[in-house]
Amino acid sequence: MIAAVDYEEAVEIQQLRLGVWKRLWRYTKPYRKDVVLLVLCGVSVALSGIATPLVEGMAIDDVAANGLDARFTLYAVLYFILVASAAIGIWAFIWLAGKIRTHVAHDIRRDGFDTLQRLPFAFFDQRPVGWLMARMTSDCERLSNILAWGVLDLAWGTTKLVAITITMLIINWKLAMAVLVVLPFLFWVSALFRRRILKTAREVRKTNSRITASYNECITGVRTTKTFRREQQNLGEFGGLSTEMYGSSVRNAVLSALYLPIVLTIGSVATAGALVWGGYDVRAGGITIGTLVVFLRYAQQFFEPIQELAHWFAEMQMAQASAERILDLIDTEPAIRDNEAVQQRMAAHVPQPGLAPDGYPNRLGKIEFRDIGFSYDTGGPILESFNLSVEPGTSVALVGATGGGKSTIVNLLCRFYEPTAGGLYLDGVEYRERSLEWLHSQLGVVLQQPHLFSGTLRDNIRYGRLDATDEEVTEAARLAGAVEFIEALKKGFDTQVGEGGVRLSTGQKQLLSFARAILARPQLLIMDEATSSVDTETEAKIQAGVERLLEDRTSFVIAHRLSTIRSADRILVIDRGKIVEQGDHRSLMAQRGRYWRLYTDQSLRDVTKGQGVWRDRRTEIE
Repeated sequence: MIAAVDYEEAVEIQQLRLGVWKRLWRYTKPYRKDVVLLVLCGVSVALSGIATPLVEGMAIDDVAANGLDARFTLYAVLYFILVASAAIGIWAFIWLAGKIRTHVAHDIRRDGFDTLQRLPFAFFDQRPVGWLMARMTSDCERLSNILAWGVLDLAWGTTKLVAITITMLIINWKLAMAVLVVLPFLFWVSALFRRRILKTAREVRKTNSRITASYNECITGVRTTKTFRREQQNLGEFGGLSTEMYGSSVRNAVLSALYLPIVLTIGSVATAGALVWGGYDVRAGGITIGTLVVFLRYAQQFFEPIQELAHWFAEMQMAQASAERILDLIDTEPAIRDNEAVQQRMAAHVPQPGLAPDGYPNRLGKIEFRDIGFSYDTGGPILESFNLSVEPGTSVALVGATGGGKSTIVNLLCRFYEPTAGGLYLDGVEYRERSLEWLHSQLGVVLQQPHLFSGTLRDNIRYGRLDATDEEVTEAARLAGAVEFIEALKKGFDTQVGEGGVRLSTGQKQLLSFARAILARPQLLIMDEATSSVDTETEAKIQAGVERLLEDRTSFVIAHRLSTIRSADRILVIDRGKIVEQGDHRSLMAQRGRYWRLYTDQSLRDVTKGQGVWRDRRTEIE
């Protein structure tokens, strides 16, 4: 039932690729002042933490030497200053890191969404929606956290580590070596655990992706599941994935739980060594008790930044695949875009009446397919040497068997895909010499399954022309035959349609899509089986809307219900990418060819299905 496809990269990242992180770092440049302040805050907090043990050691030595005459007020003031500066620094870096993280996440998502808006259909044919959403949500969030908080931890951890080491060496290099001697062993243990923790973390992430895909398929396919009574089988498959997730998660948690105690044990051993050695030195008079206390505090603090830096280093490794995926997405150049000549004309364009931004007349004109060839990335050719000429204002209907090439012809015309051979001309100009934005602004598309966006009915009708007035929206709905059901709703045009229009029937959504197309006033109208999923009564309303919509504009209609295209100026019968018959309804019926067989068979089924009669009556219909 569930295709356990993992769209994550299978390449294991064994070391950091600094080039990737340098490119991501550019997203912090607009906020460089905040980044500098964040680094200073991290350094300030680290230095405050390092200075505190020194004050404590000075106070202990002063009390040991002078008793109640020690300078308690001085130490109290110094301690208060250090604590206050640390508190202010912590407040400041929390605010700054949050600000940087939010801005960086916003900028990455903005660039990613901008790229997605410009990419052609072919890009989305190869990538599932969930994969794309993950890039702009969880991956983006992860990277923005690393860029913001990672900068802070790097500044804080490095400062604290270096400052503690230097301070200990200056005060007493022998005691310092007692602490530092465990570092090689600590690095070895960290490297050992890091590899294993990273491996289990990858297993968790990949299994989680499969669980998400499974969950999504079960929700979207719930009707099919119930129809075929697949609940128990689905539960078993989902349980298998959950068990796999449980095992990976437990292994990851166990390793993480073991790592921290081992690091703490190593730190405790170093602290114990400093305590034993320092104790002998105190008895021998080599160092003071205050100095020993300072060293013990530093020995405890020394391993904190090491743990934090190791944690963020591991996070960067685990997030590197996310970074590469996001940058690849942002850097993706649309395969279908304006060429340099078009861009130059648009840049130099001076608005003039009747001219489009690309410098050509603002009209679609005559449409010509000249020796068009096309094939998708997978499979053989769909069109070969396809030729077609359509005069302005002509309504063209495309009929034929599924997979014959009807949708491909329309997709090429809309420039959702581009020909792999030949050329498509608009009023004598190859359409790749026209602006892509201009062409798409001339389109009105009504699909078999219309998509509505969350919002009101009014918002959805106005989607293709945001400057339309409420009166124009109402008139478009009236022409499409949608006013009757809209006014019957409690809130009328202000009714919320829900996600994808779930609160409306298929027929109601279809009527809204016609109103949207009418309001947009397109020069070229595309209808793809627009009435195949509605009842007879709704079809009659839609048909009336179609007739109004087709007036004075070029249109291409893909139809399986042939009764809806009898008034088309030209009907093309498409088979395997070829036009096998063409003409108007009357002339094609007179030819008694393929169109005649399709039409009479379909008419017979429509008329006799309800009566249970399935015998051949072509001669009667003729």
